Amino acid sequence: MRQPSPDEPASEGTAPLDIEHLREWVGREETVSEMVTEALVSRFRATFDLPGDARAGEDAPSMIHLCLAPPTAPTSALGPDGHPVRGGFLPPVPLPRRMWAGGAFTFHGTIRIGETVTRHSTVRDVTAKRGRLGDLCFVTVDHRIESDGRLAIEERHDIVYRAANSKAGTPQPSGEAAPHGTYRVDIEPSAARLFRYSALTFNGHRIHYDNPYTRGTEGYPGLIVHGPLQATQLVQFATTVRGMHPKRFDFRSLSPLFDIADYTLNASEDDDGLKLWTSYADGPVAMDARATW
Repeated sequence: MRQPSPDEPASEGTAPLDIEHLREWVGREETVSEMVTEALVSRFRATFDLPGDARAGEDAPSMIHLCLAPPTAPTSALGPDGHPVRGGFLPPVPLPRRMWAGGAFTFHGTIRIGETVTRHSTVRDVTAKRGRLGDLCFVTVDHRIESDGRLAIEERHDIVYRAANSKAGTPQPSGEAAPHGTYRVDIEPSAARLFRYSALTFNGHRIHYDNPYTRGTEGYPGLIVHGPLQATQLVQFATTVRGMHPKRFDFRSLSPLFDIADYTLNASEDDDGLKLWTSYADGPVAMDARATW
Protein backbone atom coordinates (compact mmCIF):
# COMPACT_ATOMS: atom_id res chain seq x y z
CA MET A 1 0.00 0.00 0.00
CA ARG A 2 1.46 3.37 -1.00
CA GLN A 3 1.87 5.73 1.92
CA PRO A 4 1.38 9.37 0.89
CA SER A 5 3.92 12.02 1.74
CA PRO A 6 2.80 14.36 4.54
CA ASP A 7 3.41 17.38 2.31
CA GLU A 8 0.87 16.31 -0.32
CA PRO A 9 -2.15 18.65 -0.57
CA ALA A 10 -5.07 17.69 1.63
CA SER A 11 -8.34 16.37 0.29
CA GLU A 12 -11.40 18.50 0.89
CA GLY A 13 -14.41 17.71 3.02
CA THR A 14 -12.72 15.56 5.65
CA ALA A 15 -12.52 16.69 9.27
CA PRO A 16 -9.10 16.30 10.86
CA LEU A 17 -8.54 13.44 13.28
CA ASP A 18 -8.56 14.14 17.00
CA ILE A 19 -5.04 12.82 17.31
CA GLU A 20 -4.60 14.00 20.89
CA HIS A 21 -7.55 11.85 21.96
CA LEU A 22 -6.27 8.86 19.99
CA ARG A 23 -2.80 9.23 21.52
CA GLU A 24 -4.35 8.53 24.91
CA TRP A 25 -4.11 4.87 23.85
CA VAL A 26 -0.29 5.01 23.69
CA GLY A 27 1.03 2.74 26.42
CA ARG A 28 -2.16 0.67 26.66
CA GLU A 29 -1.39 -3.01 27.25
CA GLU A 30 -3.11 -6.33 26.64
CA THR A 31 -2.13 -9.92 27.47
CA VAL A 32 -3.79 -12.97 25.89
CA SER A 33 -2.92 -16.68 25.80
CA GLU A 34 -3.80 -19.83 23.87
CA MET A 35 -2.51 -23.40 23.76
CA VAL A 36 -1.01 -24.64 20.50
CA THR A 37 -3.11 -27.70 19.76
CA GLU A 38 -2.41 -30.51 17.34
CA ALA A 39 -5.68 -29.65 15.57
CA LEU A 40 -4.62 -26.03 14.97
CA VAL A 41 -1.24 -27.11 13.63
CA SER A 42 -2.90 -29.62 11.29
CA ARG A 43 -5.19 -26.91 9.92
CA PHE A 44 -2.25 -24.50 9.51
CA ARG A 45 -0.24 -27.13 7.62
CA ALA A 46 -3.21 -27.90 5.38
CA THR A 47 -3.74 -24.22 4.56
CA PHE A 48 -0.12 -23.78 3.45
CA ASP A 49 0.29 -27.27 1.93
CA LEU A 50 3.02 -28.13 4.43
CA PRO A 51 3.95 -31.81 4.91
CA GLY A 52 4.21 -33.54 8.25
CA ASP A 53 2.05 -34.56 11.17
CA ALA A 54 1.27 -32.63 14.33
CA ARG A 55 2.54 -34.28 17.50
CA ALA A 56 2.76 -32.84 20.99
CA GLY A 57 6.27 -31.69 21.91
CA GLU A 58 7.39 -31.06 18.33
CA ASP A 59 8.14 -27.60 16.94
CA ALA A 60 5.07 -25.84 15.57
CA PRO A 61 5.31 -24.27 12.08
CA SER A 62 6.83 -20.81 11.93
CA MET A 63 4.40 -17.85 12.00
CA ILE A 64 1.63 -19.88 13.60
CA HIS A 65 1.68 -17.31 16.41
CA LEU A 66 -0.35 -15.01 14.12
CA CYS A 67 -3.20 -17.52 14.43
CA LEU A 68 -3.19 -17.64 18.24
CA ALA A 69 -5.49 -15.77 20.64
CA PRO A 70 -7.12 -13.49 18.05
CA PRO A 71 -9.73 -10.93 19.14
CA THR A 72 -13.08 -12.67 19.68
CA ALA A 73 -15.68 -9.93 19.37
CA PRO A 74 -19.29 -11.20 19.24
CA THR A 75 -20.78 -11.30 15.76
CA SER A 76 -23.28 -8.63 16.83
CA ALA A 77 -20.33 -6.32 17.62
CA LEU A 78 -18.85 -6.46 14.10
CA GLY A 79 -19.08 -3.49 11.77
CA PRO A 80 -20.38 -3.69 8.19
CA ASP A 81 -16.89 -4.56 6.93
CA GLY A 82 -16.57 -7.49 9.34
CA HIS A 83 -14.10 -5.76 11.67
CA PRO A 84 -14.95 -5.36 15.37
CA VAL A 85 -16.33 -1.94 16.31
CA ARG A 86 -13.60 0.55 17.21
CA GLY A 87 -12.19 0.97 20.69
CA GLY A 88 -10.88 -1.40 23.34
CA PHE A 89 -7.17 -2.18 23.13
CA LEU A 90 -6.63 -0.33 19.83
CA PRO A 91 -7.59 3.36 19.58
CA PRO A 92 -11.05 4.10 18.09
CA VAL A 93 -9.76 5.56 14.82
CA PRO A 94 -12.87 6.77 12.93
CA LEU A 95 -11.42 6.06 9.47
CA PRO A 96 -13.18 3.00 8.02
CA ARG A 97 -10.39 1.26 6.07
CA ARG A 98 -7.83 -0.64 8.15
CA MET A 99 -4.83 -2.48 6.67
CA TRP A 100 -1.67 -4.27 7.81
CA ALA A 101 1.03 -1.85 6.60
CA GLY A 102 4.13 -3.75 7.69
CA GLY A 103 6.24 -4.70 10.64
CA ALA A 104 9.15 -6.82 11.83
CA PHE A 105 9.73 -10.14 13.60
CA THR A 106 12.75 -11.08 15.70
CA PHE A 107 12.82 -14.83 16.32
CA HIS A 108 14.37 -15.93 19.62
CA GLY A 109 13.15 -19.51 19.92
CA THR A 110 10.61 -22.07 18.80
CA ILE A 111 7.00 -22.62 19.78
CA ARG A 112 6.18 -26.26 20.52
CA ILE A 113 2.93 -28.09 20.03
CA GLY A 114 1.13 -28.46 23.34
CA GLU A 115 2.64 -25.33 24.89
CA THR A 116 0.68 -22.25 25.94
CA VAL A 117 1.63 -19.14 23.99
CA THR A 118 1.15 -15.75 25.65
CA ARG A 119 1.19 -12.47 23.73
CA HIS A 120 1.95 -9.27 25.65
CA SER A 121 0.94 -6.28 23.50
CA THR A 122 1.59 -2.56 23.94
CA VAL A 123 0.42 0.37 21.80
CA ARG A 124 3.73 2.11 21.09
CA ASP A 125 2.64 5.07 18.94
CA VAL A 126 -0.31 6.74 17.19
CA THR A 127 0.33 9.33 14.48
CA ALA A 128 -1.70 11.02 11.75
CA LYS A 129 -0.97 12.54 8.37
CA ARG A 130 -3.22 14.47 6.04
CA GLY A 131 -2.33 14.14 2.40
CA ARG A 132 -3.69 14.23 -1.12
CA LEU A 133 -5.45 10.92 -0.50
CA GLY A 134 -7.14 12.09 2.70
CA ASP A 135 -6.52 11.41 6.37
CA LEU A 136 -4.25 8.55 7.37
CA CYS A 137 -3.68 7.28 10.89
CA PHE A 138 -0.76 5.01 11.77
CA VAL A 139 -0.80 2.80 14.86
CA THR A 140 2.29 0.88 15.98
CA VAL A 141 1.91 -2.06 18.35
CA ASP A 142 4.71 -4.06 19.97
CA HIS A 143 4.14 -7.74 20.78
CA ARG A 144 6.21 -10.02 22.99
CA ILE A 145 5.33 -13.67 22.35
CA GLU A 146 6.28 -16.28 24.95
CA SER A 147 5.83 -20.05 24.74
CA ASP A 148 5.51 -21.72 28.16
CA GLY A 149 7.32 -18.69 29.60
CA ARG A 150 10.22 -18.68 27.09
CA LEU A 151 10.65 -15.66 24.83
CA ALA A 152 9.91 -16.89 21.29
CA ILE A 153 9.24 -13.81 19.14
CA GLU A 154 9.30 -10.03 19.36
CA GLU A 155 7.08 -8.31 16.82
CA ARG A 156 6.41 -4.76 15.64
CA HIS A 157 3.00 -4.42 13.99
CA ASP A 158 2.24 -1.36 11.82
CA ILE A 159 -1.44 -0.64 11.11
CA VAL A 160 -2.75 2.09 8.80
CA TYR A 161 -6.29 3.48 8.75
CA ARG A 162 -7.59 5.49 5.80
CA ALA A 163 -10.75 7.05 4.42
CA ALA A 164 -13.30 5.00 2.48
CA ASN A 165 -12.91 7.10 -0.66
CA SER A 166 -9.11 6.93 -0.62
CA LYS A 167 -7.46 5.21 -3.58
CA ALA A 168 -4.38 4.34 -1.54
CA GLY A 169 -5.19 0.64 -1.62
CA THR A 170 -5.96 0.31 -5.31
CA PRO A 171 -3.45 -1.26 -7.71
CA GLN A 172 -1.07 1.01 -9.60
CA PRO A 173 -0.98 -0.42 -13.16
CA SER A 174 1.54 2.20 -14.28
CA GLY A 175 3.98 1.22 -11.51
CA GLU A 176 7.36 -0.24 -12.39
CA ALA A 177 7.28 -4.01 -12.84
CA ALA A 178 9.05 -5.93 -10.09
CA PRO A 179 12.24 -7.78 -11.06
CA HIS A 180 12.40 -11.56 -11.12
CA GLY A 181 14.16 -12.95 -8.07
CA THR A 182 17.04 -15.40 -8.26
CA TYR A 183 14.64 -17.77 -6.50
CA ARG A 184 11.02 -17.58 -7.60
CA VAL A 185 7.83 -19.62 -7.18
CA ASP A 186 4.25 -19.12 -8.36
CA ILE A 187 1.34 -18.99 -5.90
CA GLU A 188 -2.33 -19.43 -6.67
CA PRO A 189 -4.40 -17.13 -4.40
CA SER A 190 -7.44 -19.40 -4.36
CA ALA A 191 -10.58 -18.28 -2.58
CA ALA A 192 -10.37 -21.47 -0.50
CA ARG A 193 -6.89 -20.59 0.80
CA LEU A 194 -7.96 -17.02 1.65
CA PHE A 195 -11.05 -18.29 3.45
CA ARG A 196 -9.03 -20.89 5.36
CA TYR A 197 -6.52 -18.26 6.51
CA SER A 198 -9.33 -15.96 7.62
CA ALA A 199 -10.75 -18.87 9.61
CA LEU A 200 -7.35 -19.71 11.15
CA THR A 201 -6.92 -16.13 12.35
CA PHE A 202 -10.62 -15.58 13.19
CA ASN A 203 -10.48 -12.59 10.85
CA GLY A 204 -13.97 -11.41 9.91
CA HIS A 205 -12.76 -8.71 7.48
CA ARG A 206 -14.97 -9.33 4.45
CA ILE A 207 -12.43 -8.20 1.83
CA HIS A 208 -10.72 -11.59 2.19
CA TYR A 209 -13.69 -13.93 1.59
CA ASP A 210 -16.83 -12.01 0.49
CA ASN A 211 -16.41 -11.28 -3.21
CA PRO A 212 -19.71 -9.41 -3.82
CA TYR A 213 -18.97 -7.09 -0.88
CA THR A 214 -15.33 -6.60 -1.89
CA ARG A 215 -16.23 -5.69 -5.47
CA GLY A 216 -19.51 -3.88 -4.94
CA THR A 217 -18.92 -1.95 -1.69
CA GLU A 218 -15.15 -1.46 -1.48
CA GLY A 219 -14.57 -1.28 -5.24
CA TYR A 220 -11.72 -3.77 -5.47
CA PRO A 221 -11.37 -6.13 -8.48
CA GLY A 222 -11.29 -9.24 -6.30
CA LEU A 223 -10.60 -10.71 -2.88
CA ILE A 224 -7.51 -9.27 -1.18
CA VAL A 225 -4.64 -11.56 -0.15
CA HIS A 226 -3.94 -11.05 3.57
CA GLY A 227 -0.75 -9.24 4.51
CA PRO A 228 0.01 -11.78 7.28
CA LEU A 229 -0.49 -14.63 4.80
CA GLN A 230 2.06 -13.09 2.40
CA ALA A 231 4.51 -12.49 5.27
CA THR A 232 4.12 -16.11 6.37
CA GLN A 233 4.78 -17.37 2.84
CA LEU A 234 7.90 -15.19 2.53
CA VAL A 235 9.31 -16.41 5.87
CA GLN A 236 8.66 -20.00 4.77
CA PHE A 237 10.31 -19.24 1.39
CA ALA A 238 13.37 -17.67 3.04
CA THR A 239 13.73 -20.75 5.24
CA THR A 240 13.56 -23.03 2.19
CA VAL A 241 16.11 -21.00 0.22
CA ARG A 242 18.68 -20.79 3.04
CA GLY A 243 17.90 -24.12 4.71
CA MET A 244 17.47 -22.46 8.10
CA HIS A 245 15.00 -20.13 9.76
CA PRO A 246 15.90 -16.40 9.73
CA LYS A 247 16.62 -14.54 12.95
CA ARG A 248 14.87 -11.37 11.78
CA PHE A 249 12.27 -10.54 9.14
CA ASP A 250 11.28 -6.97 8.20
CA PHE A 251 8.52 -6.18 5.72
CA ARG A 252 6.17 -3.51 4.39
CA SER A 253 3.08 -3.65 2.19
CA LEU A 254 3.30 -1.45 -0.90
CA SER A 255 0.32 -2.50 -3.02
CA PRO A 256 -2.44 -5.11 -2.75
CA LEU A 257 -2.68 -8.55 -4.31
CA PHE A 258 -6.06 -9.91 -5.42
CA ASP A 259 -7.31 -13.40 -6.22
CA ILE A 260 -7.74 -12.49 -9.89
CA ALA A 261 -4.30 -13.80 -10.94
CA ASP A 262 -1.42 -15.89 -9.61
CA TYR A 263 1.39 -14.05 -7.84
CA THR A 264 5.03 -14.88 -7.16
CA LEU A 265 7.35 -15.19 -4.18
CA ASN A 266 10.82 -13.87 -4.97
CA ALA A 267 14.20 -13.91 -3.20
CA SER A 268 17.68 -12.66 -4.07
CA GLU A 269 20.91 -12.57 -2.06
CA ASP A 270 21.43 -9.28 -0.23
CA ASP A 271 24.74 -8.98 1.69
CA ASP A 272 24.23 -11.09 4.83
CA GLY A 273 20.57 -11.79 4.12
CA LEU A 274 17.88 -12.20 1.52
CA LYS A 275 15.78 -9.54 -0.15
CA LEU A 276 12.27 -10.91 -0.65
CA TRP A 277 9.12 -9.68 -2.32
CA THR A 278 5.71 -10.67 -3.67
CA SER A 279 4.31 -9.46 -6.97
CA TYR A 280 2.20 -10.44 -9.94
CA ALA A 281 4.20 -11.97 -12.80
CA ASP A 282 4.80 -8.54 -14.36
CA GLY A 283 3.30 -6.29 -11.72
CA PRO A 284 4.73 -3.94 -9.11
CA VAL A 285 6.10 -5.13 -5.78
CA ALA A 286 3.23 -5.91 -3.40
CA MET A 287 5.14 -6.80 -0.22
CA ASP A 288 8.81 -5.93 0.20
CA ALA A 289 10.84 -7.76 2.87
CA ARG A 290 14.31 -8.65 4.10
CA ALA A 291 15.39 -11.70 6.09
CA THR A 292 18.67 -11.91 8.03
CA TRP A 293 20.41 -14.70 9.90
